Amino acid sequence: MRWLFALALMLVGSVSQADTFRFTAIPDEDQSRLVERFSKVADYLSDKLGVEVEYVPVTSYGAAVTAFRNDQVQLAWFGGLSGVQARRLVPGSQAIAQGQEDAEFRSYFIANRQADIAPSETALPEAVRGHSFTFGAKTSTSGRLMPEHFIRQRFDAAPEQVFSRVGFSGDHSRTIALVESGTYDVGSVNFTVWQAAVADGRVDTDKVAVIWKSPTYPDYQWTLRGDVDARYGEGFSAKVRKALLDMTDPALLESFPRSGFIPASNADYAPIEEVGESIGVLR
Repeated sequence: MRWLFALALMLVGSVSQADTFRFTAIPDEDQSRLVERFSKVADYLSDKLGVEVEYVPVTSYGAAVTAFRNDQVQLAWFGGLSGVQARRLVPGSQAIAQGQEDAEFRSYFIANRQADIAPSETALPEAVRGHSFTFGAKTSTSGRLMPEHFIRQRFDAAPEQVFSRVGFSGDHSRTIALVESGTYDVGSVNFTVWQAAVADGRVDTDKVAVIWKSPTYPDYQWTLRGDVDARYGEGFSAKVRKALLDMTDPALLESFPRSGFIPASNADYAPIEEVGESIGVLR
């Protein structure tokens, strides 16, 4: 009889786990800040969707994609590239919303002032040649994919042929810190993370400055698994999309940070897929 009782407990646990709707976000900033902010987003979604919602922190961009593929999360705040990767792995998944800023996103190239690289409004400065350079995470759209694309366009060469040393910081906040400290002379960052860090006083602009702002491209988006209606009830995916588009609380939007959300579709990210394939990040 004990084994029957244990089995019953396991079944009850599996049902309650299945009823919980889970989401994650790529760790593009300090993890402790993300946990605090996205836990509030989870509370908002739970209220709007009428189900328990849990934020699941991950340690890397790849871990976010893996969690989505393995159905450990049903919704994810991805970058452009990680979203493409996830949707390739989970047929039927859809990009459903993006930040108002994401339709025309940018990367900022920043430099330590000791490197003496004059800013340019027209092109990535020729003077970056021979300096050390750090990307963000290896699969970051704004910290690696598009910056590498623009570097190749500008110099007709791979980053390793342009810079004296090339590294990967892991996230945008770390890139800023490494360039500010002089560990690297130059780096590429998400422009919204840079702007928020400057506004919060977390950047010493006497030590590090923006030297070039890239052309625009599509970036972050919410991606939803295609099987959620079967799992949580008919029309659930539409409820998720509406909840995201209706998010207007500045305190919640600061989690991203975005001024609001607008509809998105998989087709919006065709340019990211094309660039990813062209430089060998997507195969």
